[in-house]
Amino acid sequence: MEKLQQLYEGKAKKVFATDDPELLIVDYKDDATAFNGLKKGTIVGKGVINNQMSNRLMQRIEKAGIPTHYVRELSQRETLVKRVSIVPLEVIIRNIAAGSFSKRYGVEEGVVFDSPTIEFSYKNDALGDPLCNAYHAMALHLATEAEIETIKRYAFRINEILREFWAGCGVTLVDFKLEFGRLSDGTVVLADEISPDTCRLWDSKTHEKLDKDRFRRDLGGVEDAYAEIMHRLVAHDEL
Repeated sequence: MEKLQQLYEGKAKKVFATDDPELLIVDYKDDATAFNGLKKGTIVGKGVINNQMSNRLMQRIEKAGIPTHYVRELSQRETLVKRVSIVPLEVIIRNIAAGSFSKRYGVEEGVVFDSPTIEFSYKNDALGDPLCNAYHAMALHLATEAEIETIKRYAFRINEILREFWAGCGVTLVDFKLEFGRLSDGTVVLADEISPDTCRLWDSKTHEKLDKDRFRRDLGGVEDAYAEIMHRLVAHDEL
């Protein structure tokens, strides 16, 4: 698979064309950002961990019957994926109150919900990724009603898969962000990544944060936390 011109560079990844118009190469960076790009830094080795963790979890999700953009891992930092048109909605599933939810609604961080919640944000940096509901998404032509129902169904199922997996690693899945895309035939598939950048992951016993919150909140030990969560994932996969 030949890597051609760079098509896009985001906060955490670069995307390249290939000699197949339906396939792209994603290259994961060590750059870290928070608060809509206001805070910037580097987490050494993050690109390798996020690439490999995302690929392992995508394969697990695919096996459970949910289509993804994953094709195959090319190197420590690079993965071949299906070309998608991203649905401009960030989909957040929450199992426990944390982060912006706690601030927005005055709920103490760590409160466990009776059932998972879902929320959408309009994926638009210039507007600060504002919260929106399904009706807003349809009014703005971000997604159809059928696509939104598919996305919701997939998101809650992915939550079940990931909660069970992380529990086996001694990790609590607090919340996470997903993005979906459309293939050329309109099929909705899971895209983007699943990593400590996009998930809140706490040690099940100590509640120690093993994710990007260590960077956001200047808690220190960021690289160690990413390495620890990857170690647990690999150890669990090898059982």
